[in-house]
Amino acid sequence: MANSDGKKSLEQFDAELKQLFITGQWQYEGLLAACIGGPQPRGEAYLWPWKLVGEKLAEACDVLEESVTARRSLLFNNPGVPMGGTTHTLLMGIQMIKAGEIAWAHRHTLAAVRFIAKGDGKVFTVVNGEKCPMEVNDLILTPQWTWHDHQNPTQETAMWVDVLDVPFMLGLNQPFYEPYPGDKVQAVRDKASDHLQRRTGLVRPAWENSQKENLPLRYAWKEIEPQLRGLADQAGSPYDGVALEYINPMTGGPTLPTLSCWIQLLRPGEHTKKHRHTSSAVYFVAGGEGTTIVDGKAMEWTKNDCFAVPNWAWHEHVNRSKTEEALLFSVNDSPIVSAFGHYREEPEVSLRSMSIPAVPAAGKK
Repeated sequence: MANSDGKKSLEQFDAELKQLFITGQWQYEGLLAACIGGPQPRGEAYLWPWKLVGEKLAEACDVLEESVTARRSLLFNNPGVPMGGTTHTLLMGIQMIKAGEIAWAHRHTLAAVRFIAKGDGKVFTVVNGEKCPMEVNDLILTPQWTWHDHQNPTQETAMWVDVLDVPFMLGLNQPFYEPYPGDKVQAVRDKASDHLQRRTGLVRPAWENSQKENLPLRYAWKEIEPQLRGLADQAGSPYDGVALEYINPMTGGPTLPTLSCWIQLLRPGEHTKKHRHTSSAVYFVAGGEGTTIVDGKAMEWTKNDCFAVPNWAWHEHVNRSKTEEALLFSVNDSPIVSAFGHYREEPEVSLRSMSIPAVPAAGKK
């Protein structure tokens, strides 16, 4: 109905535009005002305790008798993310294969990482034809569009944490998937000299054009742990303790273009400062016990627990033990946020902001 002067009301005009699949920008002004101070955290701080997850994995071994037709993986859905995901960009889960099983070969545009919770090195993942042994606390990458399968020739079950960029890739509408042609497992490179992992160290073939992305990489714990302990006498980050980032050795950049993986050590009794950032993160407790407080909500964790910290949520970590260290493996989406120049922190930017140790002063002994 028109006004007394014969003009349409704003409500009438908005209704007409809606029928034409058009919206006046004035309708967004309230939304923009709500953005003052930054975004609301997307999702909840939530913890999946190993006591529960372990029981369900054991049940999954009974109800899903083999892993040839379906992967035996439990995925964690954040109750505050209606579209699905552990955070709004990350999907985390725990996968188990029984003795003698395989998880069939395929590839997809989703990037994935595997952090090993149970494995003896005889269990392995094959990535683009390269065998990657799976030992406890190893990190193995299956970058986007790389062939990968998992095989367990041992007499014991094997288990690892999966983290993928599923929600982000679905949001971009970029999901591609392809099963390996003709077989459940992929062909393996015959010669060790053909392995791309041999080309990522301090020396590389001078006659080759190096591949820099989508590499099959294994970060062996036996190599990572000495690095972590060798830096444990440093102050580290006041917000994350002694936190090391797994880098792409060919670029010096993040672990994968969409995923940054960290291993962080909290010393006995350590209580980090509170901060927040525009990236979200998921955590796996590799050792110890502690508490992570997110916007006033305390999540008490112990070994093999998993938990999520949403973006732009204030959080701090506490190692509850006065005598034992705590070890956290985490994956965050900071490469996505940083790629668009939107990474922020409060109360200060701590990520890669501190100076390296200075050159010793002349005459110092």
